[in-house]
Amino acid sequence: MSSSTLAGTAPTIDTPLKKRNIGSIALLGPATIFVLFGLMAPLALMFRNSLNHYDPRELMVSAVTLENYAKFFRESFYQEILWRTLWVSMASTAICLAAAFPLAYFMARLVPQRLRSKLLILIIIPLLIGNAVRTAAWMLILNDRGALAALLGLFGIKGKLGLMYSTSGVIVGLVSVLLPFMVITLHSVIDTIDRNLEDAAASLGAGHVTTLRRIIFPLALPGILSGTLLCFVLSMNAYATPVLIGGPKFHMMAPAVYEQVAKVMNWPFGSALAFILMAVTLVLTMTASHFVQRRYRRWSE
Repeated sequence: MSSSTLAGTAPTIDTPLKKRNIGSIALLGPATIFVLFGLMAPLALMFRNSLNHYDPRELMVSAVTLENYAKFFRESFYQEILWRTLWVSMASTAICLAAAFPLAYFMARLVPQRLRSKLLILIIIPLLIGNAVRTAAWMLILNDRGALAALLGLFGIKGKLGLMYSTSGVIVGLVSVLLPFMVITLHSVIDTIDRNLEDAAASLGAGHVTTLRRIIFPLALPGILSGTLLCFVLSMNAYATPVLIGGPKFHMMAPAVYEQVAKVMNWPFGSALAFILMAVTLVLTMTASHFVQRRYRRWSE
């Protein structure tokens, strides 16, 4: 076959590939535009506002200054808010993981398939209700004259519960909001683990706890990471639960950002608080993801 023939057929070979590339670019175009203008542009604007100067008479004066970030690190009140947010988020996430893992394993291994879908629907139903509505329901349960106090009174336990307007009450409210996310994530991962691995471990004399520790837990680590990061990010940015259950004296970062922007009208400092919250959340999630993925690769080798 001559070189001229090969040269003549080359365009017909490349044309389908070029069409596929053009089609891929066309499909990615809307999503890319949305990410750039719908997500990145507001973040860039927020960072730019955080560098402006706040004037009570003019609200926001265009400038390039780090005084808003310096105010956060200078005043211990806002640092305490950040540490409280971290503590509450970590505690809520840990409780969700401890409560969700046995339930997810039970659903994946012991519940029949025909009942499993119904149970999943029951778990998903709370997600169809707004966080504010669910939190308001918990206010009726946790207050000193609520349903929980009445139930304990039937057993002779009386007195103030002290759950409303407290850290414990906020953690209870956050766990009720975040637990379905953790259960669904863990169940989807555990359900894909081959049951023959557990049978093989049992045939070799491994107990149930050993099987969970040496087989189920390592293989479910990606789902544990996903569920943990999802619950942690949502709790770090929670607003309705800290405001309604925590009360006016309980401060977390998301309500503090809203207060600075909507009430005090200090947009530069509110933007700085929001950017600090986002940066801390991003750094912690990336660090945790790095260490967990490195451990997972080590177990997989």
